[in-house]
Amino acid sequence: MNSAIANTTPEEILSFWFSKLVSKHWFNSTPELDSVIKERFEEAYSAALAGKLDHWLESPESALALVIILDQFPLNMYRGEARSFESENKAVEVALKSISQQHHLKIDKDKVGFLVLPFMHSESMKMQDVSVKLFTQLGLDENLRYAEHHRKIVENYGRFPHRNEILGRASTPEEIKYLNSPDAFHG
Repeated sequence: MNSAIANTTPEEILSFWFSKLVSKHWFNSTPELDSVIKERFEEAYSAALAGKLDHWLESPESALALVIILDQFPLNMYRGEARSFESENKAVEVALKSISQQHHLKIDKDKVGFLVLPFMHSESMKMQDVSVKLFTQLGLDENLRYAEHHRKIVENYGRFPHRNEILGRASTPEEIKYLNSPDAFHG
């Protein structure tokens, strides 16, 4: 295994992601932060996507780190590219396994939202239902608003229209109307 991958630990991921410097950019990143994430964690991301870090599912904290690598880091590293969504299914798979192991009940409330975020990012209606259910059960009211909003978009369009251009998908007339509206979500 590459030494960069071997040296990346769940603690390093969590320390980085939940630092004051990074947390203020969680949903409003900068090109500089995106570059730092790519430089520091792209090899670990590739290993995670290939299943080489699946053993991180053994504990709540390392499972959370794995979900962050698979769900959040590609959105930063590959912003505006189709690759930014390539690990979505793997992130959902890891999150489902984590939930089945009750990891979500053992993670601090201020961090657990990231464990269940892959469900909100999924274009599967079933996973959107899981998202809303978990955000409700965990009492994450601020996140619940976003979970319900994402669910409504997938319910209305069967997918996230703002991804169409990046993924090379044709938009329907209804999606174009939505994307040109002031209510549009652009991710």
